[in-house]
Amino acid sequence: MAGQSVEGGLWFAVLGPVRAWREGQELDLGTPLQRSILGMLLLREGRAVTPAEMIDAVWGEDAPPRALGALRTYVSRLRTVLEPDRPARSRPELLTSIGRGYALRLPDDALDLTRFERGIAEAEAARKSGRLSAAAEGMRAALTLFEGEPLAGAVGPYAEHQRDRLAERRVSVIETLMDLDLELGEHAAVVSELIALTAEHPLRERLRAQLMLAYYRCGRQGDALNVFTETREALIDELGIEPGSELTALHQRILAADPALTHVPPPAAPAEQAAGELEAEEEPPALELPRPAQLPAAVNDFTGRKEVAVRVHTLLSSQSSAEGVPVVALCGIGGVGKTTLAVHVAHAADDLFPDGQLYADLRGHSDEVTAPESALGGFLRALGIPPDVIPDGLAERSALYRSLLSDRRILVLLDNARDADQVSPLLPGSPGCATIVTSRAKLADLPAARLIDLDVMEPDEALSLFSSVAGPERVAAEHGAAMDVVAACGFLPLAVRIVAARLAARPSWTVASLVPRLADEQRRLDELRVGNLAVEATFALGYGQLEPAQARAFRLLSLPKGPDISIGAAAAVLAMNMYEAEELLESLVDMSLLEATAPGRYRFHDLLRLFARRVLDKTERPEDKTLALRRLLGFYLASSRSAHRLAYEGSMIPDNLAVVGSGLTFTTVDEAVAWLISEGDSLFAAINQAATTSTAGEQLLPAADMLVAMEPLLEAGTHTREFDQGTRAVLAAALGLADEASELRSRYVLGRVLFAGNQLSESETHFRRVYELSDTRDEKIVTGEVLNALAVVVGRQRRHTEALTLFDAASRYYRENGVPAGEALVLSYSARDHLGLGHAEDAIAAAEKGLAIFTEIGSGAGTARARYHLGIVLSRVGRLTEAVHHHAECLAFFRSSKQRVWEQRVCSRLAETFIAAGRYPDAVRHAEQALMVSREIGHPYGEALSLTVLGRALRGLGSVARSLDCLRQAYDVFTRLGAPEAGDLKLLLDGFAVERSVVES
Repeated sequence: MAGQSVEGGLWFAVLGPVRAWREGQELDLGTPLQRSILGMLLLREGRAVTPAEMIDAVWGEDAPPRALGALRTYVSRLRTVLEPDRPARSRPELLTSIGRGYALRLPDDALDLTRFERGIAEAEAARKSGRLSAAAEGMRAALTLFEGEPLAGAVGPYAEHQRDRLAERRVSVIETLMDLDLELGEHAAVVSELIALTAEHPLRERLRAQLMLAYYRCGRQGDALNVFTETREALIDELGIEPGSELTALHQRILAADPALTHVPPPAAPAEQAAGELEAEEEPPALELPRPAQLPAAVNDFTGRKEVAVRVHTLLSSQSSAEGVPVVALCGIGGVGKTTLAVHVAHAADDLFPDGQLYADLRGHSDEVTAPESALGGFLRALGIPPDVIPDGLAERSALYRSLLSDRRILVLLDNARDADQVSPLLPGSPGCATIVTSRAKLADLPAARLIDLDVMEPDEALSLFSSVAGPERVAAEHGAAMDVVAACGFLPLAVRIVAARLAARPSWTVASLVPRLADEQRRLDELRVGNLAVEATFALGYGQLEPAQARAFRLLSLPKGPDISIGAAAAVLAMNMYEAEELLESLVDMSLLEATAPGRYRFHDLLRLFARRVLDKTERPEDKTLALRRLLGFYLASSRSAHRLAYEGSMIPDNLAVVGSGLTFTTVDEAVAWLISEGDSLFAAINQAATTSTAGEQLLPAADMLVAMEPLLEAGTHTREFDQGTRAVLAAALGLADEASELRSRYVLGRVLFAGNQLSESETHFRRVYELSDTRDEKIVTGEVLNALAVVVGRQRRHTEALTLFDAASRYYRENGVPAGEALVLSYSARDHLGLGHAEDAIAAAEKGLAIFTEIGSGAGTARARYHLGIVLSRVGRLTEAVHHHAECLAFFRSSKQRVWEQRVCSRLAETFIAAGRYPDAVRHAEQALMVSREIGHPYGEALSLTVLGRALRGLGSVARSLDCLRQAYDVFTRLGAPEAGDLKLLLDGFAVERSVVES
């Protein structure tokens, strides 16, 4: 049965090794721990599992200190395996976050255990109706789904317990199957099977009894008695007990040759018609109950939601007894269209529920919540029960309600529920019925519910809704403006409908006239109201249900302007520990006032953020808002300092940062850089926010310090544009506030950014101003770094003697301040200028000394950079094998630590060395890698270098046309950047042209 395909192409197995397939291809589920987590989620059948439960299940009492982090990593990897094509930052469809836990939303029939249990239930139903052959056939087919030991490969206490449970379930079904075969007279056929089963399970008396009876019916009375003797001995030896009464009684009956033990063919199942006639004679006429039809009217312009509508309809259709009563819970932010979708699907499913539909607005987020007793009273009256006989108590009303729905097919729509406690008494109890629940809360604790977290509309769906309400012709004429409008609405259906209705009511307005109205964040919510509909009022209902601590968190978390926020950052904003913060944030997620984009990361819907800020401005004191942002900057700065300290061992910078507060700590460079990359957008948002709101230097300085601390991210190459914008914003603010400390820091980082873009003149100007400020202010934070950076910039311009003078100054500074890592860095960089002056021995000596110092102090990052420079020098002097060795070593480091800029540089240098060695295929391979990286990170100077070396390598292979194309592209980029390499390349191209003309002549 392995690799079966279901809708969606996914198939999972737990009745054997934990496995999964997509479209018949088996998926790599990773380590045993990862498989164990998947196995647990599969067995929970869509119900949420908290991290604590998972940790206990997988590790038990031996959980490691960082078990939670490991768990989140495994969940993230499983999401990647299960949904490989899911866009970054989009919500997972299968392995979802619910509250503080996780749930696996399986397609129907996607798990072998589900099919097994359904098959057994159908077989049991056939047995009860007298269809014994069909029952036996169904059980035997279901048992084929077992493919060895259940949950094989999974580890942990939970897997062990479930493995035993499933194994017991299998044997129990086999025992029932053996009973069926014996009833059908198949005693001869099952003897061999029972012999094997009793050997495997020697202490199961039921199997022993079945073997005894099979032997007896085959005329082998002696063998039957021997089975009893062997069983008795085994029980006494293993357990110290005698056989049970049933086995003993069977033994006595065999000794007495009881004729009742002889097989008697079972009677045929009575015809359904005869059974119906008999019941009609015995049963009084059934009470004729009315058919309720309480659904609200469906909207005639329902748009989009096709996939989720089909999914809900399919879930409502699964009404077999094996699956119980379908309960679909639609949850999501206020205004996302839960009720509209529920009513639409309920009307579409009318044919599935011929006995009617019940509807109740539970008013879960208003001041007058509908009590379950009241909703049940309405349902009972709709079902024809006179008011004077309706019981008073909740339990009695619920019991009567479920009795009335027994054997009927009714759809129940429970709208706007508050929580599971309000909903549970209103759920039908008999198959044939189904329930749709809508709620802003996640309802993760609602038993057996299939949770569907309804997101905002897709852009094309929102545009279609806008068009249907405002008028297709008006929208088609201004398509671009219409898309801007629905985007400003955050694709929230209620907001789109409101603004479209306003436009429809004002024929003189254009779609474009709405754009500036909605662009003003201060007025946007005011624009989103028409008649008795208002987005702000909808949000206010949810906000009004919050406890004071939740309300404060909701307000304060709207302050940061980043795209999302981590638990650590949120804890800093809220001035509490991470565990308390996570509890609060998850409670807001449960109420659909916050979104969990990934484990440990949260964000607002755009309109909810505007609402939260409006409430914040009315509620919080300005000084409290300022303090919250300072705490956030303090957390980011402390964490960035930890990352910088790891990435640049021995640097003076971390000790000179104005850190106030605590942050994250990291154990490896890879971990530190990965945090900077993942948090980059939020870090720059905080920096830019500080640049625009700071009124004094002390408020701006942490943002400037952050720019310096984030240097490892600059070398990762992933946020070059953000660095350029952020440093310029802080610099402008510093100049406006006459804040020289922040000016110094922002100019230093801006110089680094400009150098990376080969804007050497501007870079040099900023570095010289930084050195001047460092000298006059006696600030040591980047004094050595800026001297070194100046030397590199000057050397890039081929002013090698001046560069070496600056390197000497930097070296003296580092020696005087006891910073060997700085001195080693200077030595490594200076080697290329020694080489530029033709002093090969001095170049090698400087590079080797720099490497020796870094190796001695144990600096991994420093050692990698030193190897890079030494490799360049060795390649230039013809020691090619040694050059390749050093470059290969540092390339591995840069790749593992995600230093993309350095990765590009090393690949380019390796290609140069392979060209010198005549190994042109290797040169082309590394040059193409360098070109790919430079383009991915948007590094034009690196792109030009890569194209140059690729062109030379291709020429060595004889690919003249492609070689010239690469060199011309490189020349164009160098010329645009004003790089001196453009002159070198022009000479090279001219030389190739001369060669070509000679050959052609």
